Amino acid sequence: MQTNNTKTLGFFDVIPRVGNLIPRIPSIVKNLKAALSIKPNDHVSLGSVLESNAVVYRDNLAFLYEDHQFTHHTFNERINQYANYFISIGIKKDDVVVVFMENRMEIVFLIAAMAKIGGIASLVNPNQRLNPLKHSIQVHQGSTFVIGEELLDAFEEIKPELDLQADTKFYWVQDKGKTSCPKGYKNLNTLIESVSKENPLTTKQVEAGQHYANVFTSGTTGLPRASIQRHKRWLTTYYWFGKVNMNLNKNDVMYMPIPFYHTNALIVAWPSAAAGGAAIAMRRKFSTSNFWKDVQKFGVTAFIYIGEVCRYLNNAPISELENKHKINKIIGNGLRPDIWMAFKNRFKIPQIFELYGSAESNISFTNTLNIDCCVGWSPNKYALVKYDVENQIPIKNEMGYFEKVKKGEVGLLIVQINDKVPFDGYVNKARNAEKMFSNVFEEGDQWFNAGDLLRDLGYRHAQFVDRVGDSFRWKGENVATDEVEKIVNNLEEVDTCAVYGVKIPNTDGRAGMLALTTPEDNFNLDKLAIELIAGLPSYAVPVFVRICKEIETTATHKIKKFPLQQESFNCTDQVFVMLPSSKNYVLLTDKIRAEIEQGIYSF
Repeated sequence: MQTNNTKTLGFFDVIPRVGNLIPRIPSIVKNLKAALSIKPNDHVSLGSVLESNAVVYRDNLAFLYEDHQFTHHTFNERINQYANYFISIGIKKDDVVVVFMENRMEIVFLIAAMAKIGGIASLVNPNQRLNPLKHSIQVHQGSTFVIGEELLDAFEEIKPELDLQADTKFYWVQDKGKTSCPKGYKNLNTLIESVSKENPLTTKQVEAGQHYANVFTSGTTGLPRASIQRHKRWLTTYYWFGKVNMNLNKNDVMYMPIPFYHTNALIVAWPSAAAGGAAIAMRRKFSTSNFWKDVQKFGVTAFIYIGEVCRYLNNAPISELENKHKINKIIGNGLRPDIWMAFKNRFKIPQIFELYGSAESNISFTNTLNIDCCVGWSPNKYALVKYDVENQIPIKNEMGYFEKVKKGEVGLLIVQINDKVPFDGYVNKARNAEKMFSNVFEEGDQWFNAGDLLRDLGYRHAQFVDRVGDSFRWKGENVATDEVEKIVNNLEEVDTCAVYGVKIPNTDGRAGMLALTTPEDNFNLDKLAIELIAGLPSYAVPVFVRICKEIETTATHKIKKFPLQQESFNCTDQVFVMLPSSKNYVLLTDKIRAEIEQGIYSF
C-alpha cells in the first residue's frame, strides 16, 4: 500500500494481513467477546486485575522507575498501603481525592488505591497554573488533596481562592528528599509506611461501571473538562489493546515516557502491559537524549508514543544505541504519514499499532493489521460524515439528515450512542450536550461528535486527518482557544482577538496563533507575553501574534477564523513569533520565516 494521504485500501492490502492472524483468531475472538461482555455491575476492576497479577506473575517485574523496581507482588503491596491508609481516614466509594503532582510512582499508587476503594483520583494536569488550575480543581473538588512537593508553590498560589471545607485534608508527597513537610500538610509517604499491605476488602465490591479517575481535556471550547474514566473502559482496553493487539507477555517491558494524567498512559499503556503480566518502565518527563539510553537500561521491547515523541526521535542525531534495541512493537497515536515510513525504517520497528481515541469518547480504533499510515479499525458503530470546515458544521441533505462520505474522502467522525456503547462524558453534565448529535440518520438516534476529521480508507479502516472546532493539538496537548482568548481579552489594549492553530513545517499538530486588533500604535508585546506565560500551560502560549487592522466577522458577530488560519503566518500584517527557549515575541522577518520553513528551529 502506498503511504500518501489519498490511497485507499484494496483487497490485497487487507486479506494477506488477515491471513497472518489466522493462528491467533481463536484467541482474538475470545478476547473480543470478553471485552464486549463486561457489564457495568460486574465485580471486576482495575484493582482486581492488579491483585490477580500479584498472584499469577508474583515475582515478575511490574514497574520500573529510575532506580526503583517493583514486582507484581511488591507493586500490589505498596498500592494496598495507600488504599488501606485512605480507608482508615474515611475515604469511601465515590469520594474524590485531588492529585496534583508530576509523573512519578506515587501518582500510580494513588490511582490504583482509589480504584481499589471505589474512590476517584482527580488527576489535575501539572502544567496548569492560576485560573485553569483553580478551575480544574473545583470541577470535582472533594475534601482531600495530595500535592507533590514540586508543585506546592503553584497550588499554594490558588489555594486561598478554593472553597475549602473545615475538614479538608492536605497531604504532601516529598520529591527526592528536597525539603521537609510544610505546615498544614501531612507527609503521606511517612504515614503509609506502617499500614497493612494486605488487599483491602473493598476491591471485591467495586463494579466495572464505577468511576475511578478524572482525566482533564480541553475539549472543543473553554477551560479544561474533567472526563470520567470508568473501570469498564480500562478493562475493555485490557482486552482490546492488550490481548488482541499488543499481545505482550511477562518477559516484555513497555516503556512509558508520557504522563499518567493522559489517557494514552492510563488506559492504553497500563492495561496493555497488565494484560500479559509485562512490566512498565516509567519516565518522569520525555527526553530525546535519554530515550535510547533508557531503552537499553530497562530492556525495553515495546513503547507507548504520541506523534511528537516519534518526530523528536526522528529529528534527533543518529545514536549508536538506536538500532541496538529489542523493540518489536509500539502503540500510540499521532504518528503522521509524512514521517511514518522514515521512522519505521530508521529504527527498525516492525509493528506499529497506531490508535485513535480520546479521554471522553466512546470509541477507539487500533491498527490490528499493522497497516502503514492508518489508525486501524473499530468494532463500534461509527460514521464519517460530510463536514463544512469553513463554517464548522456537518452538511445535511434535503431531508435534514447527515450524509456519509465515500471511500477515500474525509469526514467528521461520529459514533452511535446506545446501551452497549454509552457516552460517559464529563463530570459537568451540562457540557455533554455539546458533544452529541440527535436525529442524524433517523429520528431519535444519538451520536457522539468526536470533533476530528478522518479519511475513509475502506474495509472499516480510517486515517486521522485533523481536528476541528475551537481547539487544536500542540505538544501532545489539546489547546482550548477560549482559554487563551479570555486572557488576551482582559487586556485593555486589545479590541478583538482570535486564537487558532497553524501548521509549522516539520512539526506535529498546530502551533497557536493569536490575531488581535488594538488602538495602540506601539502594542506592548512584552506585557502580552508575561500575561500569557503566567496564565497558561506552556503548550497553550501562542507561538505567533498577528496585529490586524480588522478581523472579519459573520452577521452574528462570530469571528471568521478560517481565513486567518488559511493565511497562517504568511500574511501582509505584522506578525511576531516566540522562538523556542524564548519568553518574548520578536518580529517575524523574512529571514526568520525562511528559517522556520526550513526546520531550523525546534518548536
